[in-house]
Amino acid sequence: MFNEMLKGGDVRPEYRIIADWVEREGIEALLSKREEAESLFRRIGITFAVYGEGGDPDRLIPFDMVPRVFGASEWDMIERGSIQRADALNAFLRDIYGPREIVKAGIVPLPMIEGNDAYEPVVEGYTPPRGIYSHVVGVDLVRVSESEMYVLEDNCRTPSGVSYVLQNREVMSRLFPELFSDSVIRPVDGYGDMLAEAMQSVAPPMCEGEPTLALLTPGHYNSAYFEHSFLADQMGIELVEGPDLFVVDDRVYMRTTHGPERVDVIYRRIDDSFLDPQVFRPDSLLGVPGIIGAMKAGGVTIVNAPGAGVADDKAIYTYVPEMIRFYLGEEPVLSNVPTWRCSETDDLKYVLEHLHELVVKEVHGSGGYGMLVGPASTKAEIEAYAARLKADPDGFIAQPTLALSAAPILSEEGLAPRHVDLRPFVISGKTTRLIPSGLTRVALREGSLVVNSSQGGGVKDTWVLSEGGSDA
Repeated sequence: MFNEMLKGGDVRPEYRIIADWVEREGIEALLSKREEAESLFRRIGITFAVYGEGGDPDRLIPFDMVPRVFGASEWDMIERGSIQRADALNAFLRDIYGPREIVKAGIVPLPMIEGNDAYEPVVEGYTPPRGIYSHVVGVDLVRVSESEMYVLEDNCRTPSGVSYVLQNREVMSRLFPELFSDSVIRPVDGYGDMLAEAMQSVAPPMCEGEPTLALLTPGHYNSAYFEHSFLADQMGIELVEGPDLFVVDDRVYMRTTHGPERVDVIYRRIDDSFLDPQVFRPDSLLGVPGIIGAMKAGGVTIVNAPGAGVADDKAIYTYVPEMIRFYLGEEPVLSNVPTWRCSETDDLKYVLEHLHELVVKEVHGSGGYGMLVGPASTKAEIEAYAARLKADPDGFIAQPTLALSAAPILSEEGLAPRHVDLRPFVISGKTTRLIPSGLTRVALREGSLVVNSSQGGGVKDTWVLSEGGSDA
């Protein structure tokens, strides 16, 4: 297991800033500050609902006080690779809803696209402004050595978690302002402006003048409602629900106390199936009747576009390196985790024979649910999962159990290593870019590989050092 802080018993240069800080403050003082941080999170209202659980429906995500650190050169690879990946995924979406050149080239099988639950035939022939379907892409990364990182999965629908990136930094800045006084740690406070600029740059053809932006939320019962309201506030735009909007002559309007106001670009945080009851689920009360027709007519841009989810399917994930070569003519900067497609006979045979040592995931699964971690499973659990695989092999992929890197967390005994992953958020508009940070999720239980918040994981601030910062 790669320890991101230590190498051969010595502190790695990137983490010298952390080692010096912990030594100055002392563990007891940091533990005291942790209580203060939790109080801040509670006061600000940074909560996370987990459906189906009893008890507090709006609980705090555990926040670890010890930041994760990347040096400038490490981040350069993450940034280049994440941008490359987002560009290729958007090229793929343009292609599959248009000419389907990648299918004609024999790279991605047509059934893999049209048989995908996230594929939306209604989008066929529609090209959004600038050809961007997925304006916000979350790329989930894991690290296994000093120089090796792998992409676990892509999130092209409505990736969540960026509010924690920004609020983790806000809380750390309040508690330890001296850490940020010398500009060694790159700032993250430009995300709202970056997203707003991207939304403005994809205004629809019928937009006249400055585009009006809004964020569409399912409402305050949604697990990510805090993030929705936080981002709307960050961008200075209206937070709206479906009943606040209506469509007339292929234009979308929101109801205000001053009368109807046109809306040109909508950052939607509701699922495709609830977006428009005239096209998708007729029983949806969350969406806007006629909004898909308005989108296709050029009256509104939806961020991310409906149908973008086909690009983050776990089976489609296996083809992303080929997409990069096919559409961009480049070699991937970041590698995929080696993956077996259970839909293929030889792969399924191998997976069934090695279930005890593999991680198996549902193709359409998320949140850490529905997966098998072979080495941590009982014989009975493995046998039950094998039956599921045999019944529906197309619904699963398998990967080796990676030795995920570990970053330090604050424990009662001092610093302790725990497994982590990273989700940088790539924004595509006039340009493709990302803030110098990401959502670091941490498995707080010793030995656990599951970092999802819904499965008991926590979060921590993620620092990217400026050039020369790792020598500080």
